Amino acid sequence: MKISVFDSGIGGTTVLAEIKKLLPNEEYRYIADSKNCPYGEKSDQELNQIVTKNVEKLKKWGAQIIVIACNTATTRCISYLRQKYPELTFVGTEPAIKLAANTDAKNILVLATPGTIASERTKSLLKENQKTGQNITLLACPGLADTIEKHYQGDHTPIRTKLAELLANAPKTPDIIVLGCTHYSLIKEEIQDFFPSTKLIDGNLGVAHQVQAQLHQS
Repeated sequence: MKISVFDSGIGGTTVLAEIKKLLPNEEYRYIADSKNCPYGEKSDQELNQIVTKNVEKLKKWGAQIIVIACNTATTRCISYLRQKYPELTFVGTEPAIKLAANTDAKNILVLATPGTIASERTKSLLKENQKTGQNITLLACPGLADTIEKHYQGDHTPIRTKLAELLANAPKTPDIIVLGCTHYSLIKEEIQDFFPSTKLIDGNLGVAHQVQAQLHQS
C-alpha cells in the first residue's frame, strides 16, 4: 500500500514515525512543505491552494492513503479535499482534545497555531468533549512552528526564547498539555522544562491507528 504524509515542514515526521511503527512494510512518501511554513497563518484560500498542490503530487505518485500531518490543514482543509478527491482516502491530524478531556484532568492547556485555534473544528472538539468543571485553555502560538522549522537542527536557544514569550501568560500548573501542532512534538523536552509535572500528549498515535484501520478496510 502506498501511504503518503505531508506537513508544512519537518513536524509531520513525528506522525510518520508512529505510522511506520505500526505498518513497517508499506511504501511511504513524505512531503515537507517548508517553503509554505507556517500553515497556521495562511488564509483559507491560500491554504486550500497549497494543500491541493501537495495532493496532486502525491496522487501522481500513486498514493492510496494521504495523511495530513498538520492540525491546521486538517481542521481547515480536510472537508474540502475529501469533496475534491472522493477517490482518495484522507486521514487527518487534530488536536488531541478528546483524549485529554476523557481523563480526570481539571486543567488542560492546548497549544496550537493561530489557524488551528480559530478553526470551527477546534471549537467543535471543545463543545463535544469538555466536561463540566473542566477548564480547557486554548493558547495560540504564532511563530512557534516556524521557529522550530528554522532552528530544530541547530541551537535551540531561539526555540526556548520563543516558548518563554508565548507561555508567559499560560496557566502555571495544567494537568495536561495538548500539543496541537506536529512541530511541537519535536520539542517535548523544552516544553516539559516549563511544566515539569505536566503530562504532554499529542494525536500522533491516534493518527497511526486510524491509518491502520483504513488499510485494513482497503
